[in-house]
Amino acid sequence: MYIADRRVDMIVSGGINIYPAEVEAALLSHRELVAAVVVGLSDPDWGRLVHAIVQPADPSQPPSEIELDRHVREQLASYKAPKSYEFVSDLPRAESGKVRRAAFLAERKLD
Repeated sequence: MYIADRRVDMIVSGGINIYPAEVEAALLSHRELVAAVVVGLSDPDWGRLVHAIVQPADPSQPPSEIELDRHVREQLASYKAPKSYEFVSDLPRAESGKVRRAAFLAERKLD
């Protein structure tokens, strides 16, 4: 199986290409998450760092970052695992049900 992603969304960290869709799929296979968006945050040493914004099924009892990290590393190479996590109660969605990545990033002024 191959995971396709838009080239503009690709994260280059330390010269390695990381596709957000691949990391998002690994996160969404966790039973306690209902949505996830993966972005690259600017980093002076690595270029970009993988950052995950996740929506837990139960916001009052989200999974721990350690649990999510362990889950992702079981499925992906360690360099693809998010270096940081952000928990949100809701992600903006288009009428089609897709997460509106651009709107979400613009709201947070993330690049």
